[in-house]
Amino acid sequence: MLRCCGDEDLATQGARRTALARAIKVRADVVVDFSDLSFADPSLMLDLAMLARRLRHDGRRLVLRGARPHIHRLIEMVGLHRQPGVTYV
Repeated sequence: MLRCCGDEDLATQGARRTALARAIKVRADVVVDFSDLSFADPSLMLDLAMLARRLRHDGRRLVLRGARPHIHRLIEMVGLHRQPGVTYV
């Protein structure tokens, strides 16, 4: 599980990439919990889209959950929820 909390933007991308690299190595679906995320910019969604692509290549899914309304709108705006291999609950 990846837990996004606080603010996620270009300034936090370096730290985020370490967690995403670990998630790629997991041999199961990856759940992203947005319940503690206050702010995100499109860079987070792009990183998650790339993760979803890698997971899908290995037959796994990216599961998104717990997004607050403003994060939900960002997910929809960038189309992350429509990516193959992405499930939004």
